[in-house]
Amino acid sequence: MRKGVIIGLSLIFVLILSIVFYFLFFADKTCNDGTPPDECSKINPYFCSKGTLTEKASICGCGLMETDADKCVSFFQEEPKNITLNYVLRGKKGKIDFVVYKRLADYLSEIPRYLNANENPTALDFKLKVINQEEQRELLLPLVMEIEKITRDKTDQARIAISLVQNIPFGISTKTGKFGNVAMEYQRYPYEVLYDMKGICSEKSELMIFLLREIGYGTSSLYYNLENHEAVGIKCPSERANAGEFCFIETTGPSIITDDRTDYFGTVRELTSSPKVTKISDGISLGRNLYEYRNAKNLIGIRDDIRKNEKINPFQYLQFKNLKRKYGLLDFSEYTF
Repeated sequence: MRKGVIIGLSLIFVLILSIVFYFLFFADKTCNDGTPPDECSKINPYFCSKGTLTEKASICGCGLMETDADKCVSFFQEEPKNITLNYVLRGKKGKIDFVVYKRLADYLSEIPRYLNANENPTALDFKLKVINQEEQRELLLPLVMEIEKITRDKTDQARIAISLVQNIPFGISTKTGKFGNVAMEYQRYPYEVLYDMKGICSEKSELMIFLLREIGYGTSSLYYNLENHEAVGIKCPSERANAGEFCFIETTGPSIITDDRTDYFGTVRELTSSPKVTKISDGISLGRNLYEYRNAKNLIGIRDDIRKNEKINPFQYLQFKNLKRKYGLLDFSEYTF
């Protein structure tokens, strides 16, 4: 009896040692953003150490910012404001607390929104001017880092980024811009959307494209000329795509990936035209087996039945309630069928 107990305890001890040995020497120590161990992240000044990103400006540098010990400090980090960005992931609500700075928002508001007409700029040129703005990028990348801290699953990172932008309220700026001597509707930069905590379709789309691109996805801008509406394309398998090689994402409010038949904030009810696709970045693709594809198809079917029959049956109502909880969709009564 005693011999059996000793053998059993010995086996347990060996098992525990094996587990400890595995995590010390063989466990994946890659960081959530994909940075290999003992290497610098794409986001200054973070360094991947044992699966955790830590600030190491002395090793990784600070790009356009100044070095303060192992941290990076920007000239634009003045007059901070705390914001809370909400998201929904598989029915579970989450939030990211983030700091934005008035100095950068004010600086961006002074940048001319036009390009030199003599250089024949394209739609892509205009988009890249806004999305690639360097000072903005330095202070937007920490938000990408906050998203990547939540999970190392790339698909879930995309889901969080999408939901986060969709949950920023829709709102028009009170400012006006100028093209020469002509007053025009003011167009926010992505960072200004965060600072104001509101944006229209094109502004929120540029913020979403920035986040998805930095996470690693192929992205595009989708512009619907007839409806004067803009959305986002994320790279996905061709059999799932509904905009070239991209899947449609609405940005004005909570919706499901590939649901391009939903109602929209502002003046658009439903899209009927085909989009002009402006590819912004190459990158990874969504997978073939995402539950969003099936869920969007179900929701479109429910919506079509309601528009046809002007009523909803109990089974459809339960389906909608489940989808509403899962994606944080609007209440049923808020949709205009």
